[in-house]
Amino acid sequence: MTINPVFTDATPLSAVAPEQQFLDDVLVGLAAAQKFVPAKYFYDEIGSDLFEAITRQPEYYPTRTEIGILDASGPDIAAVLPAQANLVEFGSGSTVKVRRLLSHLRDLAAYVPVDVSESFLRSEAETLSGDFPNLSILPVAADFTRPFTLPEGLSDGPVAGFFPGSTIGNFEPPQAAHLLAHFGRVLGRDATLIVGVDLVKDKAVLDAAYDDAAGVTARFNLNLLDRINRELGADFDTASFAHRAFFAPETSRIEMHLVSLRAQEVVLAGRRFGFSAGETIHTENSYKYTIEGFRGLADQAGWNVARSWTDPHRLFSVHALTRR
Repeated sequence: MTINPVFTDATPLSAVAPEQQFLDDVLVGLAAAQKFVPAKYFYDEIGSDLFEAITRQPEYYPTRTEIGILDASGPDIAAVLPAQANLVEFGSGSTVKVRRLLSHLRDLAAYVPVDVSESFLRSEAETLSGDFPNLSILPVAADFTRPFTLPEGLSDGPVAGFFPGSTIGNFEPPQAAHLLAHFGRVLGRDATLIVGVDLVKDKAVLDAAYDDAAGVTARFNLNLLDRINRELGADFDTASFAHRAFFAPETSRIEMHLVSLRAQEVVLAGRRFGFSAGETIHTENSYKYTIEGFRGLADQAGWNVARSWTDPHRLFSVHALTRR
């Protein structure tokens, strides 16, 4: 029997509309001494498509390496998840990775993709429904970093989580620990969570991964300014900014910036923001962990690491966490 996707909105605890929150966050970021825009705003429909294109670039190892781990260790990873589980994927995006697990989870009760890009979420869920016609798919359009309500229609079985793609690295370590604790509250007691984590490696490999020769990551970064123009009415001249990405060993993170190529002024919501030549907007961090370092982070957030898997070159890792 075909079970059609049911699309439900999250129930936010804040009454602030997403558009107003976007504007408020950008105004705060542009007024800071080191200008910044939160990385979650990369992912409008154009940004989501560009990120999928990034994952296909030869320099970008994380996606293909994580998929390799899921393919090689899929049965073992699936075996860690409880029977008849409701699987919640935080920041689901493309279904490429979860399909690796679904093929080994024949008794899954429901799949709940959670993503802020509703149009992309709808498209991916409808495609997945066609390939897994007996699976109950219950998408939730929500910012997974904020409290939201799981949809009606879940079974009485256990709830588990899936957070692939090294997205955990986009958060400052204290925020990452807070996010993992937040996931625990969403999933409930005795939950299991599968997390993808990028590992520390050679600087040249990391730098190339975030500044591909084809310029796809540059377009992804610059689309953030285009989105602010489109949705918030700013007047960024995107041709006057350039993409910069580099690995900073002292903080164990990739930093992505947009660099002003000249002295200029930008107007947003009636406010003027000046840029000097060379000044940057900090748009993303991507922290890289050791296996032991991530275990410590999970422990701070109330999780135990039950199992860990890596590729043969130890570029990437996947961890199964159990909530204390």
